[in-house]
Amino acid sequence: MADLSAFPISNRWPAKHPDLLQLYSAPTPNGVKVSIMLEETGLPYEPHYINIGENQTWTEPYLSLNPNGKIPSIVDPDGPGGKPFGLFESGAILLYLAEKTGKFLPVDPAARYQTIQWVFFQMAAVGPMFGQVGFFHKFAGREYEDKRPRDRYVAESKRLLGVLETQLANRQWIMGDEYTIADISLLGWVRNLVGFYEAGELVGFDSFKAVKAWLDRGLARPAVQRGLDIPSRG
Repeated sequence: MADLSAFPISNRWPAKHPDLLQLYSAPTPNGVKVSIMLEETGLPYEPHYINIGENQTWTEPYLSLNPNGKIPSIVDPDGPGGKPFGLFESGAILLYLAEKTGKFLPVDPAARYQTIQWVFFQMAAVGPMFGQVGFFHKFAGREYEDKRPRDRYVAESKRLLGVLETQLANRQWIMGDEYTIADISLLGWVRNLVGFYEAGELVGFDSFKAVKAWLDRGLARPAVQRGLDIPSRG
């Protein structure tokens, strides 16, 4: 049985199955990247729900694993060299799981780096910009009389959707015929923009036909459907 005692987070959220990869997360756009990836790969894992509404990511046990105080994070009892290994940042976790399982990341060096560039595109651009649209359109920012911040982020989100539209023209997935971590990184964010954030009309989502078709294909995948609700908020 794996010894996770070196990770204080395991005291706050004890592992029932310490030999399995431990996921500490919530079903947010960043969180579901990892749960979808785990469901797609079939790698056994144990999820732990981290209540961000109660600021559980800012508690000492969670910060001991992720000093940035965000979800998701993982502890893999069978990490590099067979030793327990902790990791945070959803993009880094996607790359780690892709390499660990040999799935959803092309072997060809050029295609591999092109896939990684789209993951970085999501991390650096799509996530931050779509998140700002959510804040200014649905959450506290909607009360601001000055709509210039909202309009700035809406315009940038439209531009980013246009980048995806161009990439997805005549393609099933971001990288072509092959579904990869590039798709996994983006699906939850595009879904949130038009769903939870209710910003589809604001960004003119229906005009991005290729993106809309790609999102529908992605959401139809059984592993994606499962991963969107993991960890359970119950």
